[in-house]
Amino acid sequence: MTDQHHRCGRVALMGPPNAGKSTLLNALLGQKVTIVTPKPQTTRNQIVGILTDPGSQIIFMDTPGLTQLRGRLSKTMLQAVWQSLGQADVIMPVLDAHLYIRHPEFLERDLAPVAQALASDTRPMIVVVNKVDLFADKSRMLPLLTTLHEMWPGAEIFPASALLRDGLPELAALVRSRLPQGPAEFPEDQISTAPLRFMAAEIIREKLFLHLRQEVPYAVAVDVENWEEDAERGQTLIQAVIYVARPMHKAMVIGRAGAGIKEIGTEARKDIIELVGGKVHLELWVKVREHWTEDVAFLRDMGLMAE
Repeated sequence: MTDQHHRCGRVALMGPPNAGKSTLLNALLGQKVTIVTPKPQTTRNQIVGILTDPGSQIIFMDTPGLTQLRGRLSKTMLQAVWQSLGQADVIMPVLDAHLYIRHPEFLERDLAPVAQALASDTRPMIVVVNKVDLFADKSRMLPLLTTLHEMWPGAEIFPASALLRDGLPELAALVRSRLPQGPAEFPEDQISTAPLRFMAAEIIREKLFLHLRQEVPYAVAVDVENWEEDAERGQTLIQAVIYVARPMHKAMVIGRAGAGIKEIGTEARKDIIELVGGKVHLELWVKVREHWTEDVAFLRDMGLMAE
């Protein structure tokens, strides 16, 4: 296919926390490029996933959930959202249908500021109404769909289930049709712009989210300090530090007799083996760094500050 007919463009995935943006991105790509947990605000950076076929290349930008949380970390997460919007050819809000069917009053709180900010935007917008698998009676969606059409008159509203992958081929086709014409930006076999070190750190952080109590994961950061290819043993040696904000959190991560950190390491290692396609030796340490979420230099070193 010639460049004249080839389509390529960037799509900004955005919306409230826990709407399923990361699950949607992984499902569209058919491969995991961003972590998924039941807790909101898991994504901190702009994660780019790339879906390529013979006629098009869709460059998805997954962003942190839009929230009004305070603090420097939250501010830089919001910067990542608006940075993605500035680069996008297509805007794709992702919403939790089940939540807004049960609590329609939350729509104004969560979406009105975004709707106002994008009211005069002329770029294509596809609103994905996610999690429709959570209710059997689809007629319950009608009031929600009506409200969304009123909120975004020019947008296309698309119900889907990222978890069950219902409607995703049709969604991908719709996105392709809205992209500008142009050549691919990335090689056809590349699925993400994130380096392996970053993706390994994210896998470790995912396991922390899944294993720890609610208040701890938001105050943890993971830094891969060393990555070596050991040709003699035929394995990748990865040494990573888990930063926590309080001494008590360090004890919670390590667990009784080291059981917690061992379980986290074991589960992370399995996913990293799949990521690198070979043997992995993973070593984890836990360090206390108080108030790291407000430390600009540390956030920049960790890649959490928007450029």
